[in-house]
Amino acid sequence: MKEKVAKVIEEIRPFLQADGGDLELVNVDEKTGIVQVRLKGRCGCCPSAQMTLKSVVEQKIVEVVPEVKSVERVD
Repeated sequence: MKEKVAKVIEEIRPFLQADGGDLELVNVDEKTGIVQVRLKGRCGCCPSAQMTLKSVVEQKIVEVVPEVKSVERVD
């Protein structure tokens, strides 16, 4: 599961990097289905970061890896 999530994140990162941000995979809990990520660069301080996290990152990860229940931000 972690490898699948990492692959999706690698596909998403160029879009965030184009706006000066980035995304780092921190943890995948296979028991709970919770993925933890760290937003970096402009994404770390962007007021729309939570919306991007849920509507773009989480949506894409869950689409590809349905075992994932939630994507959470950690600092």
